[in-house]
This record gives sequence, C-alpha cells and structure tokens, in this order.
Amino acid sequence: MSGSRRALQAVVAIAALVPLSVATLSLVRGPRWLGQLPPIATDLDSHFRYLSGIFLALGLAFVSCIPAIERKGPRLRLLGALVIAGGLGRLWSLMQVGAPSAGHLVGLGIELGVVPLVLIWQAIDARVGTEAAPGA
Repeated sequence: MSGSRRALQAVVAIAALVPLSVATLSLVRGPRWLGQLPPIATDLDSHFRYLSGIFLALGLAFVSCIPAIERKGPRLRLLGALVIAGGLGRLWSLMQVGAPSAGHLVGLGIELGVVPLVLIWQAIDARVGTEAAPGA
C-alpha cells in the first residue's frame, strides 16, 4: 500500500468524524445545541433532525470508501458532489443572510475546499495505481 493511499485514507477517516459527530449530536439534541432558544418550531426540529439523519448516513458512506479507496472513485465522487452541493447552499446563505458561526464557516471550508481536494487526490492515486499495476 502506498504512503499516499494511506494518507488519503487517514484524511477521509478524520474528515468523516465531522458528519458522524455533528449528525449524532444533532439527532440527539436537535437545533437547540446550536443556540436556538425555545420554543423551537416543531417543523424546524423535524426537518433539522431529518437532515441530520441524512448527514449521518453520508458520514457512514464516506467511511465505507476507506478500504480499497483507490477503487471507490465513483462512490466517492457521488458523495463529494452531495457535500459540494450542500456547501454551495451554505455559500448562498452566507451571501444572502450573512456569515454564520465559526463552526459553519469551518464546514464551508471543508465542503468547498477539502472535499474537492480529496476527490482530486483519490483520482490521482487511482490513476497512478492503475498505471503501476502489472499488465497496465
């Protein structure tokens, strides 16, 4: 296993901790943990926890890419596209409503910075691995 592949796997594992931890906290505590004061609208709480469930599944799907990451390009690109689309939504909110809290700005950096770099890194590693394979 190449050092680049191991490093990529480590980066994906560390990055997956964000959706796994934030989604779990969001499912358990609802929007209140973000400083929303009661009363919290029932529909807002319901939608927030629904999206948190999707976010948890997204984190688990990223974790599923870690083994044999060099062969998980299509799955990783789909997951990355979902995250980038969410980041674009967050960027639109920033432009329309203003800057969110520091944690959300970190999320924006991950969504529109780290994830695209991980996708490029995986594609390069997959290409290099294919070219280095016997008979390639």
